[in-house]
Amino acid sequence: MTRYQFPEGFFWGAAASGPQTEGISNKPHRSIWDSWFAEQPERFYQQIGPQTVCDTYHQYPQDVALMKQTGFNSFRTSIQWSRLIDDFETGAPNADAVRFYNDYLDEMIENGIEPMINLYHFDMPEALQKQYGGFESAHVTDLFARFARTAFELFGHKVKYWITFNEPIVPVEGGYLYDFHYPCKKDGKLAAQVAFNIMLAHAKAVREFRELALESEIGVVLNLTPSYTRNDSAEDKKAAWYADLFFNRSFLDPLVKHQFPKELCEILAVHDCLPVVTKADVELITGSHVDFLGVNYYVPRRVKARESDYALDYFTPEFYFENYVNPEGRFNPYRDNNEILPQAIYDIAANIRDNYGNIKWFLAEIGIAMDIESEGEPGEDGVIDDSFRISLMEEHLVQLHRAIADGANCFGVHQWTFIDNWSWINSFKRRYGFWRLNLQTGERQIKRNALWFAELATSNGFSSDK
Repeated sequence: MTRYQFPEGFFWGAAASGPQTEGISNKPHRSIWDSWFAEQPERFYQQIGPQTVCDTYHQYPQDVALMKQTGFNSFRTSIQWSRLIDDFETGAPNADAVRFYNDYLDEMIENGIEPMINLYHFDMPEALQKQYGGFESAHVTDLFARFARTAFELFGHKVKYWITFNEPIVPVEGGYLYDFHYPCKKDGKLAAQVAFNIMLAHAKAVREFRELALESEIGVVLNLTPSYTRNDSAEDKKAAWYADLFFNRSFLDPLVKHQFPKELCEILAVHDCLPVVTKADVELITGSHVDFLGVNYYVPRRVKARESDYALDYFTPEFYFENYVNPEGRFNPYRDNNEILPQAIYDIAANIRDNYGNIKWFLAEIGIAMDIESEGEPGEDGVIDDSFRISLMEEHLVQLHRAIADGANCFGVHQWTFIDNWSWINSFKRRYGFWRLNLQTGERQIKRNALWFAELATSNGFSSDK
């Protein structure tokens, strides 16, 4: 057995989001998820929407007690734009939302849990999507900055770690390329415009944060999925380079390196997909800086050079590569046979260390999906046995420990997620939580992973033969 001890002060906890946990009680506005579910419930697994979910709006005192029981010293969630703000044009807040978020934050702080607060987790207010097209509009970037400033002014004395966006590329992919987020458009040029405007919104929010001179830090959370080749051929290596350019460097370079990749701009120009920008906006984005980076990782990306003609009538990154399934890979039978590759954690850390100034970062999401049937019912001890999840988490943490020993500047790990929560169009199809959510009763039931994690967090390390 080997002992893996982590640096002093390391963050241990979980990540979640407002729209996936709070429910809609007393929200002054709907988000695009509230309205899309109301309009097309058939798009959602078992037609379960965001109305109640974990009911964190009412259950937060009980839930924070469970966080403490699970050993958390930190927790990331998000403030919903559609809950906090009464008037989107002015940024004026909703009184009940201010009460709720203050109480929720206080509950965490009083229990020794550091809140890390995100401002956007895929949840555009419905009114702004319908009136302006959401982040298709530069005006909405100004409204986001007003929302951010309101949040900073209200809660800045309590929150030490702010995050502008969680996985900002996902609304681009889901809403404008691959049809799994509203507004379900397929338009490469519009996708590029939305991506640019999200970065602009981020930069404007950071500017508001700096102006207030808060005694806290601000960052962004990116899903940095490594691209691995089928083989060592020059063609496959080029395919992986393209995938990395589109899915990682497109946001990572402007927000951390302060430059847009020249090659990406050239490719977008070839396909008539360059966004409309101003010099001032580009300079605002590249002149902005974050204090830390959050990294989400679940599965690797495998690619190969294209072997068939590109068949879509609009541009996507797959114009330059095809996805590939590794015949020798390990796969999670409980999540669409997605590949399991703990080595990717080390590779991500090395990339940040070697190519991005070794910026301070934390593993903001890592999760092992299981379906409820595979987790099974509680045993005689009342615990749901998800040992499969524990074993894989240990493998990933071994790689993170190795990366830290080799100089990675990582300061924490947040597992996805605290309580089984609602996962967009997949609803509750996949379960990730330390605690099971009973959809009929709202009861929280402990899983073995929670007991393991509490010991890990309390001792700041673990012993394993992996």
